[in-house]
Amino acid sequence: MQLDYDYVIIGSGFGGSVSALRLSEKGYKVLVIEKGKWFKDKDFPKTNWNLKKWLWEPKAKLHGFFKMTFLNHVTVLSGVGVGGGSLTYANTLPIPKKEFFNTGSWAHLNDWENQLKPFYDTAYKMLGASTNPKLYESDLLIKNLAKDIGKEAHFEATKVAVYFGEAGKKVADPYFNGKGPDRTGCVFCGACMTGCRYNAKNTLDKNYLYLAQQLGTEILAEKEVFNVSVLGNEDGADGYKIDFKSSIGKSSKSSVKTKGVIFSGGVMGTVPLLLKLKKSSLPNLSDAVGKNIRTNNESLLLVTSTDKNPKDFSKGIAIGSILHTDKNSHLEPVRYGEGSSFSKVLTMPTIHNKFMIFRLFGIIGLFFKQPSRFFKTIFSKNYAQRTTILLFMQTLDSTLQIKLGKFTKMKTVKESGPKPSAFIPEAMELGKQVAEKVNGIPYANFTDALLGTPTTAHILGGAVMAEDAQEGVIDKQNNVFGYKNMLVCDGSMISANPGVNPSLSITAISEHAMSKVKPKTII
Repeated sequence: MQLDYDYVIIGSGFGGSVSALRLSEKGYKVLVIEKGKWFKDKDFPKTNWNLKKWLWEPKAKLHGFFKMTFLNHVTVLSGVGVGGGSLTYANTLPIPKKEFFNTGSWAHLNDWENQLKPFYDTAYKMLGASTNPKLYESDLLIKNLAKDIGKEAHFEATKVAVYFGEAGKKVADPYFNGKGPDRTGCVFCGACMTGCRYNAKNTLDKNYLYLAQQLGTEILAEKEVFNVSVLGNEDGADGYKIDFKSSIGKSSKSSVKTKGVIFSGGVMGTVPLLLKLKKSSLPNLSDAVGKNIRTNNESLLLVTSTDKNPKDFSKGIAIGSILHTDKNSHLEPVRYGEGSSFSKVLTMPTIHNKFMIFRLFGIIGLFFKQPSRFFKTIFSKNYAQRTTILLFMQTLDSTLQIKLGKFTKMKTVKESGPKPSAFIPEAMELGKQVAEKVNGIPYANFTDALLGTPTTAHILGGAVMAEDAQEGVIDKQNNVFGYKNMLVCDGSMISANPGVNPSLSITAISEHAMSKVKPKTII
């Protein structure tokens, strides 16, 4: 049977990019299919008010790279485009603590902490990780908080995927012996999450994907895969047919044939696709598809200063520091660049109470208790400069299940542990302390404040590792149970809460998976 490719990779985020490069290095013919657009530095919006260039919602003619998905238990923030989440993530590359490697369905399959160590080192090198060299006002604010709570020794600058060099100075590839693209030193504008327009952020199109293309990897953008079916033998040993359509504009359809397939569309892409395929063309997929979904136990709070002469919290990199508040929890100050104040229209004051009616009364009470501060935060000028976003994360475990919805594409149901909550007591307390320092009020996404459902930028799981198909979807080498030459390499493979930003772990685990794939045999 004539096949078009050795591997087709669905999605171009961290797992997909790693797979593209390593498979190309091993002699395979590779195609990457990405539903989002190609972005060059000049294509990124100056602020997130430019919704056409920032948000991804094709039905509304929004063709950006940042997507919000509203589910009944959680609101998910994710990235779309060539380079996936790297286009909009905050560059931060922490290694999780020991608990991550020793919990969840994957824990007993390997000594993961030691097994993955060399792959974390490789991921650091490939992503150009370096320590943030300069703390700015929001970092200093959290450093001051750390001192107040007796945790100053647990505050540190982050390791990030940014080329610092000399601010604004263009240099030849500093990472890959001249094989990579030219880079430019970071100008600390704070706009990492609206897309780096200065060529300083080490997005995947500047490392893994760039190098993979030099080895022959093809990248097909603005195409969405809607079906994967076997060719010949029902276990996929003879290959697969991949059907895809245009994700923007007219819905033209096409297909390719491939020996192997790798799902790398992130939880919001891979999981609903696998659930759909299990009902149709891939019935041997595990019943565990969609299970063990984790939110990284996150809380996102926004605090806007009402000081008469406020400090500028927009300068720096998106996340320049991290505070380890206890063995399970972390707090990071997050920033958007000057002018990016769209989040103001999506947020409202957050009140910690079990019942919505009392939360609403609490917000009204805030108005009467602190009217000046209330109005100043709502009608604040220079919102991004005045605002610090607090990202709180925990390794403590609870899980959801994603199912296909009747009236929506997806829905979630509670699975194990307490359901995710927007009101993590430790986060709320830290938010109050920061607010007092800048004469502000803690705000949150309107879904958090009204419904009590959290917002997460790090949805994980749904195709987790396990001993067998009863417990998970993939084995310890990322192979899908029930099919040959089929793998999952993205956030849906993550089988425990890292409690920190997961991009580095996704990269390292994907590197491990690709190391187990044998080089192509030339007959």
